[in-house]
Amino acid sequence: MALYALRRLGTGLVLAVLVTLIVYLLLSVSFDSIVHGIVGPAASPETIAARKADIGMDRPILVQYLDWLAHAARGDFGVSYFTSEPVGHAVSTRLGVTLSIVVVALIITAVVSIALGVLAATHSGATDRIAQGISLTGTLVPNLLLAIVLVFVLAIKLKLLPATGFTPFSEDPGRWAAAITIPVIVLVVHGIANLTAQVRGAMIDELRKDYIRTLRTRGISTRSVVLRHALRNAAGPALTVLSLEFITMLGGAIIIENVFALPGFGSYAFNAALQGDVPIIMGITLFAVMLVVGINLTVDLVNGWLNPKARIH
Repeated sequence: MALYALRRLGTGLVLAVLVTLIVYLLLSVSFDSIVHGIVGPAASPETIAARKADIGMDRPILVQYLDWLAHAARGDFGVSYFTSEPVGHAVSTRLGVTLSIVVVALIITAVVSIALGVLAATHSGATDRIAQGISLTGTLVPNLLLAIVLVFVLAIKLKLLPATGFTPFSEDPGRWAAAITIPVIVLVVHGIANLTAQVRGAMIDELRKDYIRTLRTRGISTRSVVLRHALRNAAGPALTVLSLEFITMLGGAIIIENVFALPGFGSYAFNAALQGDVPIIMGITLFAVMLVVGINLTVDLVNGWLNPKARIH
């Protein structure tokens, strides 16, 4: 398992290099426009050339990328073209805001989806139809529409929660919880829709297998059969969907954080893309890739712990 983890980390590093290289090549097409945005549309050709030389854009593209990669490997991700803020500090600070929302949403999604999926698989009739109805509703309702409705009802009409803004947990846990409640609900609704269906399907398949019937004939309680055996073996596909949902939530953060004016990873990435802030875009890309690699590796290791048959030595 340790060797497998090292191989996956190595694959993740190769993936990070390939993704960041592709992003840099795509950005290079707009370098002239980016420099014009930095110095202003009225700048002279000499001023533009001087600025390009100052930030290293006068060199060959591959040389520029390798220079960025060498600095990134040492933890130096450069500074923003527009604010001169160090990229590593800027991204890590805002990533904390995003993760505080996504992680809470992911935990709630996992708990609720597992409960609904197990109930739906073990109780036919009304319980199953309700669980499937919740899953279908979450799939059909767009995140942006749900966010607008929740803001209108909970923030504007009832005045129970703030419509925008963010308070760090360290400053005021109560205000932090209030600030992330609506964004978390928006992410959770869609997440539950996907994961509940997966848990239900995997549990139904597992409960139909021969070893489950054997366990029942031996007098083992239904609760033990369902939770200790069937659920454990059905966890693999559910964990895979959960990891994909984590990635989806990170992507959804771009919309959610802009709607609720949250100073997070997603809104920062959106603004950097609009400005053409290359160091910020590259830093965000690298952080995002490593997050995806980390969550996938974690899911594989947890799946191996839950299911010995899935362990890779």
